[in-house]
Amino acid sequence: MKIEILYEDNDLMVVNKPAGMLVVPDRFNDAIPALNKELEKQMGHKVWVVHRIDRDTSGVLCFAKNEATHRYLSIAFQERDVNKFYAGLVKGVVVPQEGRIENYLAEHPSGNGKMIVARKGKLAVTDYKVAEQWPLYALMQFQIHTGRTHQIRVHMKSIGHPLACDELYGDGKPFLLSDIKRKYRISGKDEEERPLMSRLALHAYRLEFAREDGTLISVESPLPKDIAACVNQLNKWTPPQKD
Repeated sequence: MKIEILYEDNDLMVVNKPAGMLVVPDRFNDAIPALNKELEKQMGHKVWVVHRIDRDTSGVLCFAKNEATHRYLSIAFQERDVNKFYAGLVKGVVVPQEGRIENYLAEHPSGNGKMIVARKGKLAVTDYKVAEQWPLYALMQFQIHTGRTHQIRVHMKSIGHPLACDELYGDGKPFLLSDIKRKYRISGKDEEERPLMSRLALHAYRLEFAREDGTLISVESPLPKDIAACVNQLNKWTPPQKD
């Protein structure tokens, strides 16, 4: 698998993570591909994991190429000296169209991998803004100021607008053209409708940070094909709602 490299220098690289790929190997299932191992095969040398995003989330991800850079970047992420921006499709009409969600997140008592809003959790801060609004969906822009597990997913659920295709915090249903196109008909070749998207509708589209010498690094990744296809069909069949 060829991993797209968005930026690279002697000390670090920023890549475009495909959806469905783990950042590091699963301890219980080594059959699932892991990004760091695929990169090491591609590059022919060791890489250090600086931060992570969910398996089903796509987009920009940074790796260090030596221990010194790994230490520096790890501290930068820990001290929140990094700007992280995401885009995602959520359910419903979002009102107000921009704002900040600030609360505390903790692991769900059931231990099933979910997170919940809880007083005894860790502070989580997310800024959000509607980029495009349709009757059933909204394309959102997010900036997260903390890096809690499933932060954007839990925050959007908490205000009644879970991410599309989210199995943990939403209904998990795939994005179907028949949901937005009137008089939709299945192609004669297909026995059932093929989803436009069935994975979590979340993409890390920009990452900004300073190198140790002060040089600013800003790397972007455009919307992936599946999310872009949904946006195109929404614009075609359900005109965006204006303010």
